[in-house]
Amino acid sequence: MLISRRTFVQTSMMGAVAATQGRGAAGNSVPASITALTPLPNPAQPITDEERRARIAKAQRLMTEQGLGAIVLESGTSMAYFADVRWGLSERPFLLVIPAKGDLAYVAPGFEEQRAREVIKFSKDVRVWQEDEDALALVAGILKDRGVATAKIGVEERVRFFIADALAKAAPASTIVLATPVTAGCRVIKSAAEIANMQYAMNITLAAFKAGLATLHEGMTQGELAGNITGAYRAMGANGAVAVSFGEYTAFPHGSIEPQRLKNGDVVQIDDGVSWNGYQSDITRTVVFGKPSQRQIDVWNLEKKAQAAAFAAAKVGAACESVDAAARKVITEGGFGPGYKVPGLPHRTGHGIGMDGHEWTNFVKGNKTPLAPGMCFSDEPMIAIYGEFGIRLEDCLYMTPDGPRWFTQPSPAIDQPFA
Repeated sequence: MLISRRTFVQTSMMGAVAATQGRGAAGNSVPASITALTPLPNPAQPITDEERRARIAKAQRLMTEQGLGAIVLESGTSMAYFADVRWGLSERPFLLVIPAKGDLAYVAPGFEEQRAREVIKFSKDVRVWQEDEDALALVAGILKDRGVATAKIGVEERVRFFIADALAKAAPASTIVLATPVTAGCRVIKSAAEIANMQYAMNITLAAFKAGLATLHEGMTQGELAGNITGAYRAMGANGAVAVSFGEYTAFPHGSIEPQRLKNGDVVQIDDGVSWNGYQSDITRTVVFGKPSQRQIDVWNLEKKAQAAAFAAAKVGAACESVDAAARKVITEGGFGPGYKVPGLPHRTGHGIGMDGHEWTNFVKGNKTPLAPGMCFSDEPMIAIYGEFGIRLEDCLYMTPDGPRWFTQPSPAIDQPFA
C-alpha cells in the first residue's frame, strides 16, 4: 500500500460480504495463486492540492450562480473532495464552511483544536467551541464575517438534521437550502486525474475477480470465495469488498443472508470493488460453475444485449433516463418485465460513481439530466428470476466528448467472463 494513499474501505451489510484477513470465511487459507499476486504497474497518483483549489474555486463560482452565500459541510466525502480533510462523525460537530467569497473556515470541538490544525488545509481559520457552547453559533459568526449573514446558505444533503436545524436557529436571517447544485455540480464531472484513479481501481478489481473465479470448487461457500477475492485485493495493495451469491440467490440484487455452498450448474455472481486514492470501482461478473443450461445461456445473452444497448444510448447530451429505457426495452422485448416487474429488471440501469460507490446521477426513468463529458456511471441492467437465478453484468463507463468509454471491457460470453 502506498504511504500517501488514503483509502475509503467500502463495507456492506449484505450477508455475502466477507471481511477477511488472509483467510476465507470458512477458515480455509487463501490459495497461494492469490497471495502471490503483486501490485499492478503504473499506479494512479493522488489528487493534488492544486486540483483541490480549482474545485473550491468552481464551487464558489457555482454558489454565485445559484445565489448562495456559502455552503456548510460535515466530515465525509465532500469535505475530503474539496479540502482533503477526513474526520470521524460523532455527536460533536466538525464543520467546513466554504463561502462564495473569501477564505474557508472550520468549526471544531475545543479539545480537538490541535488535531484539527494538524489536518486542515487551505485556511488557518479554525473556530472552536466548548462542550457547553453552541457550535452552530460559530458558523453564524463565520457567515457574518464573510458578509453573507442574510444570504441563502447551502447545506450538503448528508449533513445531519440536528446540525441543519441548529444552523437555522443560529442564523435566522439566512435561508437554509440544499447545497447539491454546488457539491454535485462539482463532483459529477470528473477530471483526468480522477478517472485515472478509478481506472486503476477497476483494473485491480477485475484482476482479483479473475483470480477468485479460478478458485471455484464444489462445496465452496460464498464466504470462502469472498475471502479469496478480498485476499487478492490486498495482494495487489488495495482494500475493498465483494458480494458473492450462488444459485437461486443470484436473483437477489444485493445477495442473501442464507448460507450457500457451490454445486455443479450454479450461477455464480460476484459484485463490488476497491478504493484507490479515495476513488471507487464497481464491477459484476456472472458465470456458471460447470456446464450452463440453455436457459442460463439465453438469459445471459439477453442481459449482455441490454448492457450493450445502454452503452450505445449513452450519447453526450442524451438524457440519463434514455439509457435506462434502452436497456429496459431489450429486456422487455425478451419477455421479461415490463417496468420493474420480476422476472425482469427490478432496479435502475446504472448509478453515478466516483469517490463514493454510488453518487450522482442515475440512469433511471424520470432523470432528464443530460450526459456530459466527465460523468461516470455503472452500466448494470439485471435480469432477476426469483426461484431460479439472476444475471447481472456490470462495467463502468466514463463520458468523453466523443461518447462513452468503458473502464473495463464487458464479458464476451457466459463461459468467458473476461475479455
